[in-house]
Amino acid sequence: MADVSAEIMEKNNLKAEDVAWLVPHQANKRIIDATARRMGVGSEKVMLNIEKYGNTTSGTIPLCLWEWEKQLHKGDNIVLAAFGGGFTWGSIWIKWAY
Repeated sequence: MADVSAEIMEKNNLKAEDVAWLVPHQANKRIIDATARRMGVGSEKVMLNIEKYGNTTSGTIPLCLWEWEKQLHKGDNIVLAAFGGGFTWGSIWIKWAY
């Protein structure tokens, strides 16, 4: 997740200060921290709920967005990052629309 998140920033000319939020797959806090470090974003920009729910598999990103929605603002740059079974991973940059 760390490499692909940094890559999505590089390909879109985003700097750490441009990113409002990192919304990572909630499987492992160590991996989440490594992803934020690789992107250069502080922990205050990382949506977390792993301590509350554990690994909710494919529901981790939507659940985070739902829980943190009140803190999102129109135009926020958000990086979503996940990995899954079969050694798959991905990341996407979105701009919050409302």
